[in-house]
Amino acid sequence: MTLDDLRVFITVYETGNLSAVARALSCTQSAVSQHIKRLERETGLALIERQPRGVAPTPAGGILYQAALGGIASLDAALRHLGELRDGHGGTVSVTTGGVTVRHFMAGAIVAFRRRHPDVTLEFQSAYSSRRCIEVLRDGRADLAWITLGQAPPGIQQRPVIDLPWVLAVHADDPLAERDFIDAGDLTAIRYIAYPENSASRQRLEERFVRLGISPPAPVSVADWDTAVLLAELGVGHAILPRRAVPPGSPVRTVPIPALEPLTVGWAARQWNALSPLAREFTELVAAALPADPP
Repeated sequence: MTLDDLRVFITVYETGNLSAVARALSCTQSAVSQHIKRLERETGLALIERQPRGVAPTPAGGILYQAALGGIASLDAALRHLGELRDGHGGTVSVTTGGVTVRHFMAGAIVAFRRRHPDVTLEFQSAYSSRRCIEVLRDGRADLAWITLGQAPPGIQQRPVIDLPWVLAVHADDPLAERDFIDAGDLTAIRYIAYPENSASRQRLEERFVRLGISPPAPVSVADWDTAVLLAELGVGHAILPRRAVPPGSPVRTVPIPALEPLTVGWAARQWNALSPLAREFTELVAAALPADPP
């Protein structure tokens, strides 16, 4: 059993296709199969089974996958840290997240971290969706991902940090601006500024619409959080946003929507225990620096 065997097995497990793995690794399908067969000989158990389209893991394969993923993540992290020590670097903490996240959630933590560790590199990789963040994380190109939380994908660990209540952001002259709160029934008639279709925020929000028994309104525009606030300010439509997305002093009015379950955001990592002390410290600073929601 070698590291190459385990790495190939992890890729086969996640893709479910031997030929796709062979193309990705620039080798033959037979070579991929040999890695799997060697593991099966050593464990004495079948790890994958062939299906009409691709392959699927057996229960034994699932056990080995979880163990191998954690072990290789720990080893990769250790090798990276050893390389930084060898090269004389202070270290790197790499985070992948959406474009507006740093502004809304991490500004205070970044300042505090830089003061503590001026020689450490903080690297941010923007991704257009939580799904893309997970892909970057799984490929080993980031230590951490800040995402909208949902069901954790295989091999990924999640930690919630904050729940975000929803509000309706409206122009100050809009009749809804004078309301104390928005009922679920009111949402069917709003001029809805939606998030991009591939965003987890939109998926979670529209799942909540369905649970309330209402159909999502037809979008009049599509935008990220910051642009949605601007469009609401211009009177283009109504933006359903986490309250934290609206900056203090904004001219838009925000009206609570208590019927909508809050949005949970937080961290994802391949293996939490394999994170460097610097990465864990950064996550702690983010949680500590988040200001309380405004009243």
